[in-house]
Amino acid sequence: MADKFGATSTTDEVLSGVDLKGKRILVTGVSAGIGVETARSLAAHGAHVVGAARDLKKAEAATEEVRKAASANGGSFELIQLDLADLASIRAAADALIAKGELFDIVIANAGVMAAPFGHTKDGFETQFGTNHLGHFVFVNRIAKLIRDGGRFVSLASSGHRFSNVDLNDPNFEHTQYEPFISYGRSKTANILFAIAFDARHRARGVRATAVHPGGIQTELGRHLESTSPGWLEKMITQINEGLAAEGKGPFQFKTIPQGAATSVWAAVVAPAEEIGGKYCENCGVGPLVSDDAVITAVSEGVRSYALDPANAEALWKKSEQMVGETF
Repeated sequence: MADKFGATSTTDEVLSGVDLKGKRILVTGVSAGIGVETARSLAAHGAHVVGAARDLKKAEAATEEVRKAASANGGSFELIQLDLADLASIRAAADALIAKGELFDIVIANAGVMAAPFGHTKDGFETQFGTNHLGHFVFVNRIAKLIRDGGRFVSLASSGHRFSNVDLNDPNFEHTQYEPFISYGRSKTANILFAIAFDARHRARGVRATAVHPGGIQTELGRHLESTSPGWLEKMITQINEGLAAEGKGPFQFKTIPQGAATSVWAAVVAPAEEIGGKYCENCGVGPLVSDDAVITAVSEGVRSYALDPANAEALWKKSEQMVGETF
């Protein structure tokens, strides 16, 4: 079954024939893009989906189709408020879920920012590392006991991890010149390493964690590109197409949003747990290991070794605990 899908598969194709009635699934970042599509596709197959978003008004409007899909197919959908750039909001959201005590079969950490201008979260962390990694680190660890034995955790990463390993000596760019895509790369490497370390801690009870790269997609995630990196996208696509042409392949094409969300739902409910646990997935399959000096592009296939290194994952975990003042 796992080999049946690929880069052009959509969420509906991946979930064809799958009945998710009775399953509870939490998805962060449901106010736009692949987060909305992930929630819609799961609810359309009968799941009870809890969607987390910073801006509830925006999310209410964005998820109208999710609610329709849920009601038409025996699923359900509800929203909770979660600002991943604010530890107080994160802890309040987690505490509220723990107080309810309802278990989840799957948690999908989908929310994130990309190539943002230099700035800080409410707690003083560099925006991208603080939002993409530390926010989910605290939230998911706090609700880890709500993930049912045999459940899954899916961490949305990116081929952008190839721009940079984490820098645990200077995570907030206090001594390093800020570069939007270096920061993004650090945060996406952290998303993979978090999945590796989480998988190691919870696999004894059957909970497996994986990181996924959705692919090259045009969504709201890229809203900062022209202000922080003008012309970057055009240059990158030109570079990609030159490489593809040299290999005798056709030009690069962006994925649609349903194609971009497909790997998330594949890893969450379709792929065998032992196949994806502690791994990096892309195009509805496990991504290959590539050289750390391979050419970098935003949509390159494969994962760099530093993103799968257990020692690196443990060092990041320890540093993250120190930064947020909480141990897990």
